[in-house]
Order: sequence, then C-alpha cells, then structure tokens
Amino acid sequence: MNTPERLPVAEFDDNLPARHRAGRFWQLAFLASTVIAVLVLSVLLLNIIDGVAGYVALEAKVAPATLAVDGVALKDLPASELIRILQENLSSGALNKLNNEQPFAERSQANLYDLVVARVVRYDVVASWSLWESLSHSAAIQAEAAAGYPQAELHFISWLTLDTIRRPQSSEAVNAGVRTAILGSLWTIAITILVAFPLGVGAAIYLEEYAVDNSINRLIRTNINNLAGVPSIIYGILGLAVFVRAMEALTSGAFLGVVDPTTANGRTILSAGLTLALLVLPLIIINAQEAIRAVPQSLRKASLGIGATKWQTIWSHVLPNALPGILTGTILAVSRAIGETAPLVVIGASTAISFDPTSPFSKFTTLPIQIYQWTSRPQAEWRHLAAAAILILLILLLSLNASAIVLRNRFTKRF
Repeated sequence: MNTPERLPVAEFDDNLPARHRAGRFWQLAFLASTVIAVLVLSVLLLNIIDGVAGYVALEAKVAPATLAVDGVALKDLPASELIRILQENLSSGALNKLNNEQPFAERSQANLYDLVVARVVRYDVVASWSLWESLSHSAAIQAEAAAGYPQAELHFISWLTLDTIRRPQSSEAVNAGVRTAILGSLWTIAITILVAFPLGVGAAIYLEEYAVDNSINRLIRTNINNLAGVPSIIYGILGLAVFVRAMEALTSGAFLGVVDPTTANGRTILSAGLTLALLVLPLIIINAQEAIRAVPQSLRKASLGIGATKWQTIWSHVLPNALPGILTGTILAVSRAIGETAPLVVIGASTAISFDPTSPFSKFTTLPIQIYQWTSRPQAEWRHLAAAAILILLILLLSLNASAIVLRNRFTKRF
C-alpha cells in the first residue's frame, strides 16, 4: 500500500507563518465586511427614523377659534356641540357615512373632536422639518415659521402613532393612515402561505423521496432552480394573464355569486395572493429539498427496517426532522413576498383606496405599494408618512418572522 508523502518538518514550519498571515487577513476582511454592512444598515435606519418626527407648520382651513361656543374652546366642547358643528359643516352623505360607521350617540367626546378637526378644521401642512433639524435648530425653525407662516401653528409631532395604524388612507397627510394597507398585506400574505407552503413542501417530498433520477425529473429540478431567479415583474405579468383575465370568474368571486360591489374584475386579493404564491414557490421547494436531503439516510433505513412503509417513514421521521429547515426557508420566502411591489402593481393593486378589504374578492392595496405611492409625491409631509409606513412594515415583517421562528424552535425541541 502506498503511503501519502509527508511534508518535511522544516518546510511545514516555513509555511506556517504564511498560513497564519492568510488566516488573519481573511478574518480581518470578514470583520470589515460585517462592520461595513452594519454601518450601512444603521445609516439607512437612522435616515428613516429622521423622517418620522419633527416640527410641522399646520394651517387650518377653518380656524378653531371661530368654532368656539360662549368662550369654550373647541377641544373642551361637549359631545352635543361637536355633533352640531359636524351637522352644520358636512354634507348629508358624509354625515350618513360617519353615522353608519359608528353612531354619533355612541362616540366619545375625544372621537367627535378628532372628527371635527379632520373634517371641519382640516389642517394643512405648509412646512415640515426632519427630526434632526427639529432637535438641532429648534429656535431657527420657530423663527422661520413665525416669519414665513404667520397663520400657521407650529407643532412637534410624530408621524408614527397608533392613529397612523388605525386610520385609513386620506388625501390629507395629517389624516392619512395605513390601516387599509396593513389589512391588504395580511390578507395577501395569508393566501400566499396557504397556497405556496403545502404545494412547495409536497413537491419537495416528491422530488427527494419518490422521483427517480431520469431526464424528466432532472429537467423539473433545473427549471425550479431557474424559476427562483426570474424577476418578480415576470410573475406579475403571468398573474395578470392567468389569474386576472383567464380566471376572472374565480378570482372575482363571480362563480360563487359573491362579487364585491367595489370591483367586478379579477384585480382582487385572491389574484395577488396566488401571484405571490407562484413567486415564492420555487424558493420554498428548493429550501424544503435541502432540509429533507439533510435528514440522515440511517434514519430512513432504521424506520424501514422495523417494517414501516415509505410514507410512514416520511411522515413520522423525515418531515419532523426536516421541519425546522423547511420553516426557515418559508420565513425567507414570506419575507420576500411581503415586500414585493412590482407584481402587485401589474395585476392592478390600488394606490388610493379608503375602504378596508373584507374578503379575498375585494380590491386592495399593500404597505409596499402605499410607501411607493407616498414617496413619489413631491410634498415633504408624504415622505414623513412613508418613513412611518416603512417602520410599520419592518415591525410587521419582524413580528411574522419571530412567530415563525418560535414555531420552528418549538418543533426542533419536540423532535
């Protein structure tokens, strides 16, 4: 038997410093790349945070002082007086809509005051400043507002509040919120997961456990790998052709006789969810294949050796051990889907919508589309709102990911 040649001790010792230097170089390179990545992400996050609060100069279209009654300021008026102001200044249609949402008699004084401010007083943003400017140049901003906007009120406000989350979209920045967009995103992602997860895991099980190694199955695997890199807008075009147009009777709800009165076409939440399911399906399949492939063959052989069928082996041994990896891949896929804009724009997601989605057959918008629409406006106040919406999207994404990670860890401990 031939024995491998051993490196002379002297030559080994001569090479050792060079190997150590190479190791230290790559260690420093990896450390530097990590530091740079953290710095870039920190700058991005600070830039977003800089836009979510600051001084705002608000000018009222109806001065609150003119609505005072017997010397009582508007904010201190009782509910009956606030209702009277709404009745005198709003149209009958607007009053009926507000009363249908919640009867005036059941609303609190604070809620009625907010309605009067939003619908009657109607503050308009005439100037705004970032958080850093507001903190570092407070006196200069106050002087500028007093000189340039004498009729305006200067307030230090946060654009990211609970009211921002609770309010629907509006044409006025001070009254705009993201409730409709959040509900649209949650509806869409729920449909995406319900469709893509079982299909993706089922396809991965077939390809790894049942499919033989022939040209057809190799072609299927190659195409799945290629589809993972297709630009998202291509999936949007596919969704427009298939789900919106060819399957309009299904995606609009017409086949069930439950067509949403606000839409009679296929540009609905269901079309969006199915399109995003196609988008993330290759990612889920590939990650699930890797997770299943990582399960030791000895586990399969031991199960088969004691008389279990192939399906019993897969269900009781392979899947439980592969599930943490499968859920990790699903988390990554959902993270991509929740931030997508291009395919949803193609299939017809709304950029301006004020009513909440109530079913899979409703018109919709999502947080990324709302952010895109606000950032495209020239007024600075809409960019402040977009910054607040970005943070809300990050919080929503982190919450969904945290829930999936907790679920994954629970399965890991169980099996």
